[in-house]
Amino acid sequence: MKTSNPIVNKLVKRIRGHGRGAVFSSSNFMGLGNRAALDQALSRLVKQKLIRRLAPGLYHYPRINPKLGGVINPLPDAVAKAVARKTGNRIIPSGAIAANVLGLSMQVSTKAIYLIDGQPRKVCFGSQTIVFRAAAPRTMAVSGRVSAIVFQALRHIGRDSITDSVVRQLRRSLSAKDRQTLRKDIPLAVEWMKPILKKIVSAKGVNE
Repeated sequence: MKTSNPIVNKLVKRIRGHGRGAVFSSSNFMGLGNRAALDQALSRLVKQKLIRRLAPGLYHYPRINPKLGGVINPLPDAVAKAVARKTGNRIIPSGAIAANVLGLSMQVSTKAIYLIDGQPRKVCFGSQTIVFRAAAPRTMAVSGRVSAIVFQALRHIGRDSITDSVVRQLRRSLSAKDRQTLRKDIPLAVEWMKPILKKIVSAKGVNE
C-alpha cells in the first residue's frame, strides 16, 4: 500500500511490523509526525480497511480467519495493554481473566473486567466488552503485576475452592523471579490468602 503521503507509508510499515492482531493508539507513533497528521493518517487507513477503530484513539490491525475469511477480534489483554500505554495507567486483569492468564481456567467471557488506577471506562467491539473498573489503592500497591494477578485469580476462585492442584498450577505458571516478587507482596494480601501464597512461593511446594 504505497501512497504519496510519507506519514501514511511509514505508519503502514510500522503497523505491519507489529503483526496482525496488534492493538495500538496514535501515541505509539508520535515519532512519525504531529498528533493531527497521525490521526488523519489513521483515519485514512480505517477507511481503506487496513485497520479497525475499536474506540476513540484505539485501533486494531486485524487477523483474518483463514477458513471463514472474517475478522478475528483482538485478545482482551492486547486491548487492555494498549489502553494502559495510551493512558499511562496501570491495569490488572480481574476475575476470570486473571484465572485464565495463569492457566487456572479456560472460561471465555464476552465481558472482560480489568482494574485500572485511573478513570473507569468501557471498550466495546463486536460482541466483546472490556470494562475497566477503578482499583483500590491497596490493589495497586503490590510491587509486581504478576502478584496482583495472582491475588485477583485467588479471589475469583474463592477461599473454599483453592486446592493443592491450584497451588501446583500457580507454581508452574510463575517463574522463579515471579515467585520471589510474590513473596515480597504477601503482606499486602488479605489474611486468608497468606497461607496459600506461602505454599506457592515455598521452595518445596505442595506434594512435589
